[in-house]
Amino acid sequence: FLPHTSGRFNKKRFRKAQCPIVERLTNSLMRTGRNNGKKLMAVRILEHTFEIIHLLTDANPIQVIVDAVVNGGPREDSTHLVC
Repeated sequence: FLPHTSGRFNKKRFRKAQCPIVERLTNSLMRTGRNNGKKLMAVRILEHTFEIIHLLTDANPIQVIVDAVVNGGPREDSTHLVC
């Protein structure tokens, strides 16, 4: 899976939910300081990461990342009310 669709997912509200999760992870790797805008380097880092996940867990690396995103989401009962 190549996370480089050249999509425009920020033109409308909530369209980024249709962006593939691997591409969103790649784009978030590009945000920091000296890695700014270097998508090919971010893709290469992600490929190495997927290979390490596959070697350590013998599982599908994309499924591991999806499970991590699901576990990192907000809980149903955790609401923060500011008065």
